[in-house]
Amino acid sequence: MLKIGLTGGIGSGKTSVTNLFAELGVTIIDMDILAREVVLPGQPALRDIKKTFGEQICDKNDELNRKKLRDIIFAEPDKRQQLEAIIHPRIREQAQAVINKLNTPYCIIVIPLLFETGRQDTIDRILLVDTSIEAQIQRTMARDSISEDYVKNIIATQVDRQTRLKHADDIINNTGEISDLKAQIKHLHKHYLELSRKNNPNS
Repeated sequence: MLKIGLTGGIGSGKTSVTNLFAELGVTIIDMDILAREVVLPGQPALRDIKKTFGEQICDKNDELNRKKLRDIIFAEPDKRQQLEAIIHPRIREQAQAVINKLNTPYCIIVIPLLFETGRQDTIDRILLVDTSIEAQIQRTMARDSISEDYVKNIIATQVDRQTRLKHADDIINNTGEISDLKAQIKHLHKHYLELSRKNNPNS
């Protein structure tokens, strides 16, 4: 099965893109969703996070305080590596379990930090959702109700736009109207089905 790794900076429109692919019947495996699932109350990953960051990282319902955790790893970059060591192996395990059950021409694996985490070797093609930095900032401010400086700090921790563009196999330009976005996705869907048939001529 063809595995497409979808990535893009914060506020680039990855959710809009994956929703449109899903409407075409494509299976979407979202690493952000899996990341939330592995740290639910009672999960081993949450227990390890509390050991590393302290019990105060959770609220009274034993749910992870994501804002507090995000503030910690921004203030102390070495803490990010500790967090990733806890959750990334579990996320990969969950994703592989889903993939093993699929019987479809291709799937899309949403990996926002694809380049930052070195996950390129786990997929067949890289699909980049690209937009301007200005659009990233405005969309994220509106979506998350955070300041412009906060968004800029997040962008600064991510791989730069030019690096993504250089290494992507396919690019969706998400700067226009929804009709343009749909047309690009329809074209890519056809392309991926053709690639899948070439890779599996007997399927």
